[in-house]
Amino acid sequence: MYKLTDKDIWQGRIDANNESLRYHQAVQLKPIDSLTKQTTKAFSIIGFQSDEGVQRNQGRPGAAKGPREIRKQLATLPLTIGNDVPVVDIGNIRCLNNDLEGAQTLLGHTVATTLKNNFHPIILGGGHETFYGHYLGVREAVGETDTIGLVNIDAHFDLRTDDTPSSGTMFQQILSEDSKTSYLCLGIQELGNTEALFKEAERHSCTYVYAEHVLNDQTFTLIDQFAKKHDHLIVTLCMDVVVSTAAPGVSAPAPFGLDPKTVRKLLRHIVSQPNTRSFDISEVNPLLDQNLQTSRLAAYLVADVMQTFVKQHNE
Repeated sequence: MYKLTDKDIWQGRIDANNESLRYHQAVQLKPIDSLTKQTTKAFSIIGFQSDEGVQRNQGRPGAAKGPREIRKQLATLPLTIGNDVPVVDIGNIRCLNNDLEGAQTLLGHTVATTLKNNFHPIILGGGHETFYGHYLGVREAVGETDTIGLVNIDAHFDLRTDDTPSSGTMFQQILSEDSKTSYLCLGIQELGNTEALFKEAERHSCTYVYAEHVLNDQTFTLIDQFAKKHDHLIVTLCMDVVVSTAAPGVSAPAPFGLDPKTVRKLLRHIVSQPNTRSFDISEVNPLLDQNLQTSRLAAYLVADVMQTFVKQHNE
């Protein structure tokens, strides 16, 4: 299930000026067992190549190819975090033979290892089932007693009560299993969730903000209050929250989705919280994309998240 990233992905233009570096010139490819503890800000890039959760949720497959395409787009972007910040690509966790649960467990152990070595994990999905493995890793790293705030930028709650885990059940699984967690969802759409899902959100005391209200000042106050209630925040972005004209390459396009600049503003505010530990981006489906539009936007958002982590550290 574990495979190192192909070296040919991290390629791009090279300028003569040493101040014109791009990500492909900075990223190091290393196996997970070679990581050493960091004393400064550092990032680990982890791919989660899975369609299984989306298919179980009756969605359109293709997100397993997302990590490769996001990396290829990120490789060409200017390095805005400084050339002294370590960025390590530790490879991919692959869902093989429909074993989603095994892949999520392995992703969890991988995320935990990076956190214990003081890296911020940047996880590239994969379907949104990526988040359950992401959560498992953070819980393993921080122990059983610390509280974890789950922050999801998404049009959907993903609180389905199906017996079989999928890309629509992760938050139901976590909240039912772990009393030390709570859930904030930003970008919810009425046309993306049934009445039963809103009732599940109420049953779990979830906090949520509708897509049309996310730019209100109250939203950012809400994020601050949520962050202060928890020892750790973990962040996930489902790309189907973005308006379909900007992100067509997703399983469930959103005609009334959020503008990319709105998503960026939300991410910057969340990642600026001092207790934000990790980030994943999910549901990029290259098979449904147009002119690499969704993959490119995902890479821009990943680069912006990393830059925000560094700025927060420096401040």
